Amino acid sequence: MKVAWLPTALREGLRCQFFARPTVFNPRLRRRGFDASAKQFSTSTRLRAGIAAPEINFKSEGKGEGEEENIFFARLIPESPSYFTAQPAFTDDLLALQDLVRKYSALPVVKPGEAPRVAWRSLVEYRNMVGESVKASKYHKIVEVLRRLNQIQPSLMPSDVAAALNEYKRDISPFQNVSTIAPLDEFGRAAGHGRRKTSSATAWVVEGTGEVLVNGKTLAEAFGRIHDRESAIWALKATDRIDKYNVWARVGGGGTTGQAEAMTLAVGKALLSHEPALKPALRRAGCMTRDPRRVERKKPGHVKARKMPAWVKR
Repeated sequence: MKVAWLPTALREGLRCQFFARPTVFNPRLRRRGFDASAKQFSTSTRLRAGIAAPEINFKSEGKGEGEEENIFFARLIPESPSYFTAQPAFTDDLLALQDLVRKYSALPVVKPGEAPRVAWRSLVEYRNMVGESVKASKYHKIVEVLRRLNQIQPSLMPSDVAAALNEYKRDISPFQNVSTIAPLDEFGRAAGHGRRKTSSATAWVVEGTGEVLVNGKTLAEAFGRIHDRESAIWALKATDRIDKYNVWARVGGGGTTGQAEAMTLAVGKALLSHEPALKPALRRAGCMTRDPRRVERKKPGHVKARKMPAWVKR
């Protein structure tokens, strides 16, 4: 072990186990070393917490003047093998979970859809727990291992695995997170709202024969492109309900493509008020998720968001 960073007195006192010769103490040099390094060397609480070896007491209590001091062997040992990594707490957690997966890999598991529903800690909560700035991609590795451990048969769940899972669970019940469905009004209409980029749409769905009006216009007049027309009524087409409901929509902002995709979300939410059982089919069709993508802004010195001007040597 390299002890060049230690003061002179500690270099004289500490000795690595790889040397066979005893260390000879020089009282004069030891006293001078302590006087010179009193202000330069200090052991903080954080440093002591990261070192497993206890503090060494250099005081020779109960010894006479003629007695020689006992020779001792000491070496500073990190508390964890991941002590010298950038994020030791995260590395220890990941390795501990991976060891559990290898240890209980032979246990039977349930299907992914039949595993118990668990709300894991968020990235911000995990950062506060370990005190390290862990990236989202790294924390996703821990969540993947936790999902694999959660698939173990509940009746055969080991106690150490259950304790590890409870450490990463949030203190909420995932079954209480039930979305509220908008009720129908006195005319049997259901309203839904949707957004896409800078466009917004509000749609009213009522039982009828399949008539669609967008800002008082027919579907063909409102959207010239066939793709936009299909996107506007995609929620009805994916569930085979085109000829069973009438749709009145009001759209605005952005372009025709953004308005059509905003109308997709609005019609899907309104249709859910009439038939709540269609939610799995609408989710698979992509009619229940808000698309958060937006146009990337232009940067100074760039032609567009990413495009750079042509480089000319002269």
